[in-house]
Amino acid sequence: MKAEAMLFGGVALFFGGSAALYGVWSQDATGTTALVVAFAMAALVSFFCLIQYRRGGSRPQDRTDAEVADGAGPVAFFPDESPWPIVTALGFAVTAGGVVYGLWLFLIGLGVLARGVFGMVFQYARR
Repeated sequence: MKAEAMLFGGVALFFGGSAALYGVWSQDATGTTALVVAFAMAALVSFFCLIQYRRGGSRPQDRTDAEVADGAGPVAFFPDESPWPIVTALGFAVTAGGVVYGLWLFLIGLGVLARGVFGMVFQYARR
């Protein structure tokens, strides 16, 4: 993950510098805000990759002398099919419809949306 952290760190520096220069020269709040948000997102991904690298150490992909067989073994956990993305999408659709049709529908949609998000977050908590 070290290469990914460095890559996104460079992207974050580019967007940070661009935001500073654009904000000073153009005095445009909208473009500056978009560049600052892009900087924050790239910095967040870079920080996540750096933490994962420090936690897990170097991978075979990080070494130049690694062989293909060095990366063999279990890759990751792949979950089974889940109903919670459908419940979350339904909750979001009902919530968006509630913005148009009334508070009662918005609150029902918010409850369905909360249940869907809660289900996705804690689906594999006992794994």
